[in-house]
Order: sequence, then structure tokens, then C-alpha cells
Amino acid sequence: MASPEFVEPVGMKKAAKLDDLEHREIAEDEYKPKLKNLQLKLLGLQRELSETRNSVLVVFEGPDAAGKGGAIKRLVERLDPRLYRVHSIVKPTQEEYQRHYLWRFWNKLPPYGQMTVFDRSWYGRVLVERVEGFAAEKEWRRAYEEINEFERCLTDDGTLIVKIYLHISKEEQLGRFKRREADPYKHWKINDEDWRNRRKWDEHNVAAQEAFTRTSTARAPWNVIAGNFKWYARVRVAKIVADALEAKLKER
Repeated sequence: MASPEFVEPVGMKKAAKLDDLEHREIAEDEYKPKLKNLQLKLLGLQRELSETRNSVLVVFEGPDAAGKGGAIKRLVERLDPRLYRVHSIVKPTQEEYQRHYLWRFWNKLPPYGQMTVFDRSWYGRVLVERVEGFAAEKEWRRAYEEINEFERCLTDDGTLIVKIYLHISKEEQLGRFKRREADPYKHWKINDEDWRNRRKWDEHNVAAQEAFTRTSTARAPWNVIAGNFKWYARVRVAKIVADALEAKLKER
């Protein structure tokens, strides 16, 4: 079997570090029309996708409070709800613990013609499970090859995989954490686990950058987005998915 062709993550300069990303901002009068136009484009592409034997996987990773939920909401809010699913991945159930970690993702894959969005994904094995010690070293080290093979099987079958890593600065994360604690409508979004993960900020960054190096392939590259400014990040996410889907449909 041929080895995968690895590529640089889109949005990161060679050998750059996550905390060196340039965070861009856009004004509200630019954000709203751009997002509206991209949502309309995605709706049209979704209808075209539904007539094919292709499917779409959009995978979101990134630190806590990076804006993944908000970006996902804007990505899908104008789509036909019959043709997509969003899965927010939490710790495995007891049944899932009894099986290979990829098992619980196989039964969430989209049918032909549809889209599935993962808020966290199988990359947990080489990210949080690695950092927190939930996976033994031999387990997360072999996971890079397992993940590449898993994604190869899917892309060979016609699946488009769009992988997005939303990153924010450590200072921005602290501000968002404090605002969540102070807001009774958002207090549920913050817990002790979030603060514990923050204490291992550098370790999480190292794990993410190794994941980019070892799983950003030509068939399923990583897209890294600087997310300190939510409007910019949301538009960027929608554009990445729309452009990738448009290119995929043109292959037919």
C-alpha cells in the first residue's frame, strides 16, 4: 500500500507554531453579507450533493472556547436539515470503551448525498487522550497510521473530508472562560475539565502540531484558522467548506 502524501496544513506557514498565528478581524458590515452569500452557496451545493454517491465529513478540533460551536451553527443553519447531522463527541460510553476507538465513529458516518459534522472526532486519540493519559503511548502512537488508513478508506469511496482546527490565543481563551462563568445562560459551557485542559496548554499545542505533521494528507489536509475574532473565523470556515465541496462536485 502506498504511503500517504503529507502536506502542510492550510493556514500555517512551514514550521510555524500555533501561538504565532496572525488573528484577523472583519467588520460587521462585511461579515453579514459574506456569511449570507456563503450560506446560500452551501445550500445550492448541498442540493447538488444529494444527487450523488458522494458524502461530506467536516471535522472540527481546537482548544476549549475556540468558537467551534458558533462556527458549526453558522455553517449549517441555512442548510436542509434532512441532509446533514451534527455530532458533538464526548467521552466514550461503557459500550464504546469495549471496542476499538474508531468503532463509535463508523456508525455516525453520513449516507451518500449527505453531510456529517463532528464537533471533536477520532483525533481525540492523538490530542486530549494523549495529553491526559487516557490512551497509552503505544495506542496513540499507532493511531496516526490508523487514522490515515480510516480516512483513505472513506476518501477512496468518494467522501470529502474537511478538517478544521480553530485556534485562539491563551489570553483570549481566559477572557472567554471568565465571560462564560459570569453569564448564567452560558455557565453550562465551562467546567473543571476546561480549566484542567488549560493548564496543559503547551502540551495540547505540541500534540496538535504533531497531528498536523502526521495526518495532513493530500486527500484530507488540515485547515488551521486563527479564531480570536469570531466573525472572521465563521466566514473562513464557511468558505473552506464551500470551496472544497464545489471542487469535489466538479470532479464528477
